[in-house]
This record gives sequence, structure tokens and C-alpha cells, in this order.
Amino acid sequence: MNLVIDTERTVRLSPYVFGHNLEHTRSAVGGAGGLSAQMLRNRKFAGKPGKNSGVAMEWKGIGDRAFFQNGGRACYTRHVGCERMWRGNELQSQSVQNVRGGFCGIRQDGLSVRAGVGYEVRAVVQCSVPVLLAAELTDRRGERIYARAEFSLVPGDWQTHEAVLTPDTDDGEAALRFVFTERAEVIFGAVSMMAEGHFHGMRADAVRCLSEIGPTILRWPGGNFAGEYRWKDGLLPSDMRGPLQAATEIETQPHSNGYDYHEISTDDFVALCREVGAEPFLTINLTWNTPEESAEWVEYCNCSADTEYGRRRAENGHPEPYHVRFWSLGNEMGYGHMEGPAGPEGYAELAEKHIAAMRAADPDIELFSSGPYPNDDWARLSAARMAGEVKHVSLHHYAGAAMDYTTPDAVAKTYRSIVSETAGAERLARKMRASLCETGEDLHISFDEWNFWYAWYRPSCVGEGIFTAKMLHMLMRLSPELDMPTCCYFQPVGEGAVLIDEDGARLTANGQMFAMMRAHCGGELCGLTGAEEDAALATVKDGVLTLTLINDRHDEDREFRFNLPGTDPAGELYESEEVTPYSYFTRRPLAVKEENRGASVLLPPHSAARITVTLSR
Repeated sequence: MNLVIDTERTVRLSPYVFGHNLEHTRSAVGGAGGLSAQMLRNRKFAGKPGKNSGVAMEWKGIGDRAFFQNGGRACYTRHVGCERMWRGNELQSQSVQNVRGGFCGIRQDGLSVRAGVGYEVRAVVQCSVPVLLAAELTDRRGERIYARAEFSLVPGDWQTHEAVLTPDTDDGEAALRFVFTERAEVIFGAVSMMAEGHFHGMRADAVRCLSEIGPTILRWPGGNFAGEYRWKDGLLPSDMRGPLQAATEIETQPHSNGYDYHEISTDDFVALCREVGAEPFLTINLTWNTPEESAEWVEYCNCSADTEYGRRRAENGHPEPYHVRFWSLGNEMGYGHMEGPAGPEGYAELAEKHIAAMRAADPDIELFSSGPYPNDDWARLSAARMAGEVKHVSLHHYAGAAMDYTTPDAVAKTYRSIVSETAGAERLARKMRASLCETGEDLHISFDEWNFWYAWYRPSCVGEGIFTAKMLHMLMRLSPELDMPTCCYFQPVGEGAVLIDEDGARLTANGQMFAMMRAHCGGELCGLTGAEEDAALATVKDGVLTLTLINDRHDEDREFRFNLPGTDPAGELYESEEVTPYSYFTRRPLAVKEENRGASVLLPPHSAARITVTLSR
């Protein structure tokens, strides 16, 4: 492939092409496998108990004659705002009655602990008489106690007890139990367990992975979950925030029985954005929040401490406004899986009420509209109608392919199908641009959800890493042409880019491609001819040319020849012998051969490379 790079013909590349979603869906934010450092499953006892047991999902009762009730007389968790929205079985507690004395309580197993690591354990409880409650880390059978703390409970209102438990051995199947022997009733409102060293309740290793990817914008809390989210619950202590149940089915939170436990508040999210260098991009609950509640969220984020909700923010330890610039007016409105208006006129009418209230709080915010795009009716009756106030229109696309890894021929066919799927995303973006142009309004495309379908249910691989690299090349190439300044991957944690398991957090092949491509961020897009199928892209920044190359062939090397507009070319190769699930790229230096005022490199199959050149002055 012969490339001609023109460093004199450049165009500004929007930094927000390198965006990501960070939603409360499919364990991406939730505990026990997501960004949250929370290790306990169903720590607020949501849902219905198991058959004949009276014990909440994910928990087991201790004591042959103890009596258990899930959803008993007292409840600690609660909701604030969204008064019209109702979900069943969100607000529960766990009662344990020691009917005849003896050893009793509740336990959860399947916890991975390490020797010498401190685990912050917390319990919010009530009791009927004075009780000595023990919190114990044990082996799965409860025969060996690794660490123990005692809490002296007194009758009365809810009380919170905390301790740090440090086990003396590694155990991938440990248990945490809360036990007592008095003839009494203990009601658990919420319990918690997190390893020390977390970042605002989030896993430090996952945060480091996000930093390595380098998101420039983070869209939160939805996506689909925006329709379940109650922002004002985040003003409560984390233990008190009521669980949030999926609206339609378990699909939104399949790894947590259809409930999210609202571990991360607005303050925590903004802290995360600042830590990883991203702009916050908030999505309102358009259907169930009132316009006043949406405006109050803007006020909480952006207004001075002289306002009611600015004062609440200051009281939470953040006197200066967050200056959240980007706000989305709901998610995927008009689709059957989202509650609220199904048509463009009804959506626009409702959105306009929120727009007026939100702009009254801060007239400088930038708003994004939603809908089943590309769609001419929605473009004309929704996007064009609101164009005076809303300049960004959301587009979502998920690629798909049949995956068969059972034979070498099937592997090759699957791989080729995966890496060719970027063409569908380009066709959709061009169709949407045409639809918006027909309105005669000046509107930007926000391609704020893209990924490969069902990335949240299966392991990723190098094949999908090559797809991700090609998508990034395509989005950077199309961003100026189609007026598409915002693009967000769905989503890094738990859905393709960052893998979290009991061994820690690490980048997948997709994540490795994001980390490689982040060198383009902040650069000027160069003129480039000779690149086929988004195999190459070049930017200049701070006197350095960055050229990224992709060989998407399954079984052939590919040579790239290019002019050399500078000196000291250096290359790094991301290669892999496998493209099947669980595969990763290996990084190594790549030889750049200089010849006749040009250069060439040879890339092996299914690989990518980054080359830097110091520009001539």
C-alpha cells in the first residue's frame, strides 16, 4: 500500500471523537465485577427472597431455628425525587430472628480475598435488645476464621458499624458472615465490603485502565439506564441510596439480578472524570424527572453556592461549580425498550419543557437530543424543531456477526466478518447526515454509542481489537466531513475494553487499540491518499507526525510505503498469533526502513502499528 501524507493540508480533529460511555448497565459501574470497588452482591437486599428461606438473593441464612424475613418491618434505603416512577421490591431489608438462641446470622460466599489486604466492612443495622454482632471473613465452609471484628449493637434507630478485616491467607472462595448468639432480632439495612485503597468507591486498578485508554468525554449514567436513574438519590449516603430496578427486563443489569445499587454519585463521577482527564457528559431521566428536577441537577453541577443545590454541592465538600457542559435529553427515545413518548412530536414537546428549565439554571450548557436515528420523521419533527436550542443529535450503532471458532476455516470467516463491519457504521452515519441536511438546520451528529453487539456477554479478542482500530480510523476520518464531533464507545468497563476479574483489571485487545490511538487526540488530521479500508491515518501535533496503520488481513503480511516528511521515524507494533476469544496484542518495536526520502514497514496479519516522525522545520 502506497501512502502519500500531506502535512500542509490539515483539519482540526475534535478531541471528543475519543469518548466513552460509562453506564450503570451490565455491571460496568456496579460492584462484583464492575468499576465499583464493592465486593458484595445484593448488599441492600433488593428483590424477593429464595423459596421458603426468607433470605435475600445472593445471601444464605445461618442457624437451624432462625427465622428470616426479606422486606420486613423496617427499611433503611430510600429514594429522593422521581415521585411518579415506581419499581417493585427495590426498598427492602433483611431481618434475622434468633428464635431459640445459638449461632445465627447471614453469609455470602464466593469472595476473593488476599492475605495482608485490608477489607473495609460496614453494616447498617437495628436490633431489638443489646447484641454483640461479629463480622467474620472465613473459608467457604466457615470452618476457619481469617479475620474477625465485633460490633456492640444497642436497641433504637439505625446504627452504622465499621471495621477493617485483614485475612492471613489468600482465598478465592472466601465468605463474609455476620453472626450473633443472643435471642434477638437484628435487621440489616445495608452491608458493604471493599478493599482498601479504592478511589471514591471505585477500583483503583480499573481507574488506571481508564486513564490508559484516555477518554476525553464520559457519558453517564445512561444509555438505557438513564430511564431508571434518580439523580437525587446520589445526595444520600451510599448505603442509604435505594437500589434501582431495570424498567423492562433483567437485560440492563443481568449480572446483578436486575438491580443496580447506585454506588457512584454525581460527585464521584465528576471526580473520576477529573482523574482520567475526561469531560462529564450527563444524561437526564427525561421521562420520570420533572423539568424542575432536571434543572436542579444542572444547578447542583454548575451554579454557585448561593443557589439551593449549589449549596448542597458545597455542603458535600465541593464549593466550586463543576461546569458540566454536555447534557443529553434522554436516551434512545422512541424505541420500545424506553419509557416515555414514542413519537417525535411527543418527545420534542416533553424535551422542550426540560430545555427551558435547564437553560434557566445555566444558559451555556450544550444539549443533545435523542431518537431512533437515522429517521427522516424524527429529523424533521424533533431535531429540526429543537434546532434553536439543541445542536447535537444522537446516533447509535452496534455491529454484529455470526461467530464460529470451531475450525480454522470458521475462525478465518468469523474474523473477516468482524473486521468488515465498520462499513455498516459508515453507511449509517452518512445516511443520518443526509437526513439532517434535508432539514436545512445546522445540526451536529453525536455518535455516542458504538460497539460490537453482545460485547457484554462474551470475551473479546484480537479480531474485535482490529474492528475497534478500524472504527477509530473511520470516526476520525468522518468527523470533520460529516460534522460529527462527538463519538462514544459503549463501553470500556465490562463491555470490551477493560476486563475485570478476581486477578485485577487489564486492557483487552480493544482497550489496547484505544491506548494506541490516543496519540492522535489533540492533533490535526493530515491529508492522506492511498489508504484503503481505513488502513491508515495520520495527525500532526507539537511538531510530531503520528501515523497509525492496520493490517486487517487474516493470513497475509502487508507492506506500507509512505513519504517521510521528517526525521527519526520510530515504530511500535501490536501483533498477535491468535484472533480467537481471550487473545491479546503483544507490543514490540517495529523496524522502519528508510529509502529514497520515504519509508516502509511490514505488518504481519491482524496487527496494528504506530509510527512517529519528527517533522522538519
